[in-house]
Amino acid sequence: MKIRNYWNLRDFGANLWENAARPARVAIVLISIVLVGLLPFMGGSILATPIASFDAVLVYPVGMFVLMSLGLNIVVGKSGMLDLGYVAFFAIGAYTMAILGTTTKLNTWEIMPIGIAFAMIAGVLLGIPTLRLRGDYLAIVTLGFGEIVRLVLLNSSWSKGPNGIANVPMPPNIGPLKFELENQRVFFWVVMAMILLTIWMIRRLTVRRPGRAWEAIRQDEDAAELMGVHTLKYKIWSFTLGAAVGGAAGVLYASKNLYIAPEMFTLNVSILILACVVFGGIGNIWGVVVGATVLGYLPDRIRFISDARLLVFGLVLVIVMNFRPDGLLPRKKREKAIVKKGSNA
Repeated sequence: MKIRNYWNLRDFGANLWENAARPARVAIVLISIVLVGLLPFMGGSILATPIASFDAVLVYPVGMFVLMSLGLNIVVGKSGMLDLGYVAFFAIGAYTMAILGTTTKLNTWEIMPIGIAFAMIAGVLLGIPTLRLRGDYLAIVTLGFGEIVRLVLLNSSWSKGPNGIANVPMPPNIGPLKFELENQRVFFWVVMAMILLTIWMIRRLTVRRPGRAWEAIRQDEDAAELMGVHTLKYKIWSFTLGAAVGGAAGVLYASKNLYIAPEMFTLNVSILILACVVFGGIGNIWGVVVGATVLGYLPDRIRFISDARLLVFGLVLVIVMNFRPDGLLPRKKREKAIVKKGSNA
């Protein structure tokens, strides 16, 4: 019996990383961080977006999509739960920033932990009664939760209803680094730092008890429960951590956008973030990063073709998912065994 390894980018990168010495790994990480950090200075290159400024696109949608996709990947990719209401946590973080930022003297960094806490509380309150459900039933409940949050914001006086909240304060400067709408490099670096922190958190948890529990739940929840895994506890943990990332993204988004309204937090956002996770490769951190980057950047790069860009965007999704149904960077190494007649095992 011969084993034929079907090459994919995920396995190629994993093999390079595993075979590299520790100094080489540190060098690769540092060089990669520096190169990504220099992206805002490439607005005059072939990467430039035709209408919106390149550094603004790097912050939103690209950076925010990557951050939210990593948060949703904890729920969908690590634990195997389908969440169609993830935008609700994004909205909770954004409205926390908008309301506290316009009614108190707190700045963005002081409001950030409050927004994360509110999103986590919402995740726990939603998770306790609903995470006993599975599959399509859970997806329907989370979809309903996302719409409930949007409708509450749309019809409440404290959220100013459909008019939204304006004059949300920008973050205070960090030493010599100034936050500006005309030049959003500092915003991008902050989003980048949040992404790196999220990746570090996910990688640390993956190799510990929570990560092993999530993997067991994803593979077979019934078997995991029979083996003594407290499935509900770890599902709530997954849901809460994903909500925290979404809340953090919402706080920074409101502070960067200066204005928010319920129409910014529709089901379409949840579907698009889920598409980023699936497109990149469910469960694979780097696949999710690549998928969110492509799907966040592509519509703005081809915006010059007007409404036809949506057709091109859809065609790219269909073509890629046909050739790589597991995503650009699949979760697991793909191996196929070819058994020839007369061969000895």
